[in-house]
Amino acid sequence: MEALILVVHVLVAVAIIALVLLQQGKGADAGASFGGGASQTVFGSQGGSSFFGRMTGVFAVVFFVTSFALAFVASEKAKSVSGVLDFVPQAPVVEAGDALPQLDEVEESSDVPSN
Repeated sequence: MEALILVVHVLVAVAIIALVLLQQGKGADAGASFGGGASQTVFGSQGGSSFFGRMTGVFAVVFFVTSFALAFVASEKAKSVSGVLDFVPQAPVVEAGDALPQLDEVEESSDVPSN
């Protein structure tokens, strides 16, 4: 499930980049009036500004939804990992007034290397 969401997320990000790069800037209208060929565009003489704007908005919403879905999946994985760590045995806590154990008192199965 996570892989599917991630693939959709990346494809939507690429689509947003492409749509933003295809849109004309605000200053492009003045250049089009001096022979820019605005009547020969695919979307008519009005241009595709409203179409590209709407599509960018739709893809932006999908991008945010997939972002939240990926964050939710990651938080669920983190909860399952932290649940496993709760069962790890802990070392005994030594208080400030307690005497430290001597080397001969350490068990044979401990991590302290023997001489």
